[in-house]
Amino acid sequence: MIQINQNYTKLPGNYLFADISRKISLYQQRHPDKPLIRLGIGDVTRPLAPAIISQLHQAVDEQAETATFKGYGPEQGYAFLREKIAKDYQNRCGVKIQADEIFVSDGSKCDTGNFGELFADDTKVAVCDPVYPVYVDSNAMAGRAGTYNQKTGRWSQLNYLPCLEDNDFLPQIPGPAEPVPDLIYLCFPNNPTGAMAGRELLEDWVAYAREHGSLILYDAAYAAFIREDLPLSIFEIEGARSCAVEFCSFSKLAGFTGIRLGYAVIPDELAFQGVQLNALWSRRQTTKFNGACCLAQSAGAAVFSEAGQQQIKDAIRYYQENADLMIQALSEMGFKLSGGVNAPYIWLKTPDNMPSWDFFDLLLNEAGVVGTPGSGFGPCGEGYFRLTAFGTHEHTAQAIDRIKQSFGQ
Repeated sequence: MIQINQNYTKLPGNYLFADISRKISLYQQRHPDKPLIRLGIGDVTRPLAPAIISQLHQAVDEQAETATFKGYGPEQGYAFLREKIAKDYQNRCGVKIQADEIFVSDGSKCDTGNFGELFADDTKVAVCDPVYPVYVDSNAMAGRAGTYNQKTGRWSQLNYLPCLEDNDFLPQIPGPAEPVPDLIYLCFPNNPTGAMAGRELLEDWVAYAREHGSLILYDAAYAAFIREDLPLSIFEIEGARSCAVEFCSFSKLAGFTGIRLGYAVIPDELAFQGVQLNALWSRRQTTKFNGACCLAQSAGAAVFSEAGQQQIKDAIRYYQENADLMIQALSEMGFKLSGGVNAPYIWLKTPDNMPSWDFFDLLLNEAGVVGTPGSGFGPCGEGYFRLTAFGTHEHTAQAIDRIKQSFGQ
């Protein structure tokens, strides 16, 4: 008899954004003539940069010629892209990364979800709270999370690091009496709170990981949005190469949410129990992954051209202008806010401690604006709400006007 993996059946309800999609569908069925403005899911709206489009056309044409046709590529990624990424690290933040330490993939969501396969089922895991749901759900699927408590919204075996207003939504180092995690998921700039860790806090986390033999899984998907003088990579921190892996994405950097492209950086010297993680991940990828699409990788190389760099910076600046508009307008309306400065997310406190899903329903039904309820990111997200800056200028301004009208301003 076939036995279902019971770890999957323990997952609570649907994936967060599936619940949001269901509510949106119901709203549209009831109000077919009322257009929605979506500032919920972190999808981009600007078209791909001209330099990227040009390279995509060339890559497609090459597939029509025997001499330039590409079939199966290297599972780790084509050398032409890995070398450009390594050079970008050097130029962007002064970090030396070897091309063979870079593994190109079809997105950092897949990488962060799959990387846990390298570790034993009883590996102790720490996540921030609130948190990007993939970190939690993928470990629950692997059986590392224990039992889900519907009342508290937490898993029994996960180590939650509360990120609260009192600590600027930043995870604090566990105290001497607290359990020591083996894997530590950190995401900066943070999704969902938009908070950004300074050098000192990252140095503390690296020191902690090195002292306790832990591994930091560092999600830097939004690093391109950092505007202040802050670390752009965990590898700017001395000692990080011995205790950290970094995940990066082209989705928010260059608008590749539909093209799908990302990469992981796994230093050669990173090893546990005498096993090199770089080699282990390579072994995993060669078995379970045939490499990112050659067209996507070719387009990714164009990101690092002189024209590509300027064009993607223009697109990022466009979204940053949306964030600035929301920060100013929502602050004037009396909302308490975090994020938006070094990240494309605005994290706002709901009025009068309104539950997150109630605020979601209010904005949806009264203003026709879609955001993301903070409780969907964990118990510490209750009473908060996430809005993204990835809309168009027009829709962002319209959303602000609708919110003002809903709150009588």
